[in-house]
Amino acid sequence: MFQKLLIANRGEIAVRVICACKDLGIKTVAVYSEADRHSLHVRFADEAICIGPAKSARSYLDIPAVISAAEITNVDAIHPGYGFLSENADFAEVCEASGIKFIGPRPEVIRKMGLKQLARTAMSEAGVPVLPGSKGILDGAEDALVTAARIGYPVMLKASAGGGGRGMRIVREPGELPNLFAQASAEAQAAFSCPDMYMEKLIEAPRHIEFQVIADEHGNVAVLGERECSIQRRHQKLLEEAPSTAVSPELRRTMMARLEEAMRAVGYTNAGTVEFLMDENGDLFFIEVNARIQVEHPVSEAVTGVDLVKSQILVADGARLPDIIKLPIEIRGHAIECRINAENPETFAPSPGRITGLNLPGAIGVRVDTHAYTDGVIPPYYDSLVAKLITYGQDRNEAIARMRRALEMFVVEGIYTTIPLHQRILEDPDFLAGRLDTKFLTRLGKSAART
Repeated sequence: MFQKLLIANRGEIAVRVICACKDLGIKTVAVYSEADRHSLHVRFADEAICIGPAKSARSYLDIPAVISAAEITNVDAIHPGYGFLSENADFAEVCEASGIKFIGPRPEVIRKMGLKQLARTAMSEAGVPVLPGSKGILDGAEDALVTAARIGYPVMLKASAGGGGRGMRIVREPGELPNLFAQASAEAQAAFSCPDMYMEKLIEAPRHIEFQVIADEHGNVAVLGERECSIQRRHQKLLEEAPSTAVSPELRRTMMARLEEAMRAVGYTNAGTVEFLMDENGDLFFIEVNARIQVEHPVSEAVTGVDLVKSQILVADGARLPDIIKLPIEIRGHAIECRINAENPETFAPSPGRITGLNLPGAIGVRVDTHAYTDGVIPPYYDSLVAKLITYGQDRNEAIARMRRALEMFVVEGIYTTIPLHQRILEDPDFLAGRLDTKFLTRLGKSAART
């Protein structure tokens, strides 16, 4: 078993990893920027070391600084959390070369999954349905025009190395394509240092469905069912639930079996998420693999009883899945997660600042993952996530009732949060009926404007 682990992250996910390590009896090392000197992950870790100033490029994204901290503190492994260096194949390679276990997939798998077109090809070869699109990286705007004519408008231009909605453009007619291609490619170069673009057929109002996987280093793969992630703004998820009301037991079994084979075929190890779009006919189409733990992993934990972060650490240490989790996976009950962000709930403007008052909800069926505390500061330099509020029930109605109660009892003073927005979502008739797609929030906003 690992003796000491460094968490190359901050905020609630750093605290979450510390909790898993405490359960396993593993010592922890927190790294922090100057802006996070008083963060909870610094307080709760066994050791802490400052790795740079507030800007993430000079701290949490500084590979030499993180590796130096790991070597100084003599750790066995590094958990990257999500974001920052979690899907950085170069970082995983440096960890490997330094004799430190990277808790995630192997560098070559991260690289393959990070290049979206390579991931599409790998999934297609493994029998997973993919959206009609380009056969590879587009060779300029002319190639894009030919490809769009073949698959039919509207289409979506996407950055091969992209994520988070950057390097993406919707094209509805040929005349728009050259300019939008140039915009998307330039944005991809700026964001990911890679201008490569590919193309997919656009589904106008899809549901966003993702499947949680975990694989050990002995060829065993487990799929922990799916999550519904359709409620999002600018490709950033706001509320997730498991299971999805749109996925039948038969479709779930089929996709879980198919994904087990696909992830085994690509040599995947550790935790990951396979993301799909669902069209109006209920058909699923692969879009990408996130080669890391996801923000919304707690809803999968709730309905399966599997501690995903603890499992990540154990399989990285050589454990076999059948020895650490109960197989086959069973889905029981329903779970919902609301991301409580430091944002104005009407304008979505960031709201960093000091938390002057805080009450966290509790009681049966409620979980809060957070790094927030009274007098704690939400800095302006990073993601605005304050907390993840998760509720679990025997069915969806009970999970919703518990989420309503928890949101009412969740008090954050001193900054704006998205709590009022989540309360509106949970009262919406379409949400209650499970009628969801990625344009849900737009419709909700128009409904609010009419009233």
